[in-house]
This record gives sequence, C-alpha cells and structure tokens, in this order.
Amino acid sequence: MSKEHEWLPVLGPRLPLPIPEPVALGAPGCGFPRPWSVYRWLPGEPASEERVTDLDTFARDVARFLTSLWSVDAQGGPEAGAHSFGRGGPLSVYDADVHGCLDAMPADITRAAVLDIWDAAVSSPFKSEPGWFHGDMVPSNLLVRHGRLAAVIDFGTCGVGDPACDLVLAWTFLDAPSRHTFQEQLNVDTGTVARGRGWALWKALLTLQDPDHLAAARRYGWRYSAPNVIRTITDDS
Repeated sequence: MSKEHEWLPVLGPRLPLPIPEPVALGAPGCGFPRPWSVYRWLPGEPASEERVTDLDTFARDVARFLTSLWSVDAQGGPEAGAHSFGRGGPLSVYDADVHGCLDAMPADITRAAVLDIWDAAVSSPFKSEPGWFHGDMVPSNLLVRHGRLAAVIDFGTCGVGDPACDLVLAWTFLDAPSRHTFQEQLNVDTGTVARGRGWALWKALLTLQDPDHLAAARRYGWRYSAPNVIRTITDDS
C-alpha cells in the first residue's frame, strides 16, 4: 500500500510547484474497509492538447519540476517496488509483458524494431545513486493554469530508484522539438533516455491491449494514440 502521506510533507517544501498536501488520515471503520485520506485542493486542470499550446514552455516547466524532485535527498525514502509497480526499478521486470504484447502491434511496425528498442533499454543499466522519482508523470497528473504547469498530483507510485520512468511524457505528449528541449533541460545521459524510451514502449504496448485503447490514451491525457506512441518511439531511436 502506498504511504505517500508520509513523504509528501518532506518533498513539498523542496519543490518549485505545489503537490498534494495531506490534511487528514483515517483508519478503516464505520463500514468503510480501507484507510482513507484527505488532501488540500489544488487549482488547475489536467494537461491536455487543448490546454497546453506551447509545448516547449511546458517541457521546460516539467523538466524544472523533475530536476528539483530528483535532487531532493533520498535518504529514508521508499524503494521502488510493489507500490510503484516496478517503476524506478529494472525494466526487465516487464520483459514477459512486452514480448506478450507484440502480436497486437500495427502491421507497419516490425517486431525487430520494437525489440531493438526494448533490448537497448533493458541493457542500459542504471549506474547512479538512487534518487526520487514520481513514477506516473502522465498529463492527467499534471495540472495546468493558463497553459502553464501549475501543480503535480498523484504521488502514489513515488519512490527512490531510477528516475528514467519519469521521461515517458516525452513520447506520449511532447512533439519532436519539445522532446529535445525536455531531454536537454533534464541533462540526462543516453542510458537514461534509452530506459525512458523503454518505459514508454512498455506502457504503449500494454495500452494497445485495451479493446478501446483510444479511450485509454485519452484517460491518461496522451496527445497520441498507443500505435502512434510506438511509431514515435521507433522513429526517435
């Protein structure tokens, strides 16, 4: 079970934008079977193609937030694991999933191209000290006001490990120029980009299994459909 209420107060003062602030916690009781929590309201609307028209500025805003998050002292933070669904850990945990999704790919995308990207991601080891990661930087968790990033929510998969999983937005929402800006502002190495690309590929392949994958992509706030995300990843490699 996620214990985000324990580390959000640690992270919040060190970040350049508002994040959820817990104001009440409760235990199961009175007919409700689970722990519960209440968080302070954050103004803004989920990022979307209609709400974010300046992708370059948006990419810079997100990169600034992530750079700050990644730089927070990670001592005592929760290690990547079950609560983060493996995000922040090695991509190899989803190797069987990726291979099991290959039959659903569009005909114009070859298995060889996808596996080349996946193999490159899996074989690019994380060599740095573990740091904080958000774990679910989808547009629906990025609140915007007047087209600018205003807050980041849903830290349930947040933890300490490899931050490459936070790069997925580069292929699901940004275009080529803003993707370049995003990676340049983050100042990440080629291995981190390769692993980020792998995480995006895994998510797109998994989404493609949904009978209504177009609706699923819209729920995440993606700018592109799952097949187009995979095409972008293969073209970008």
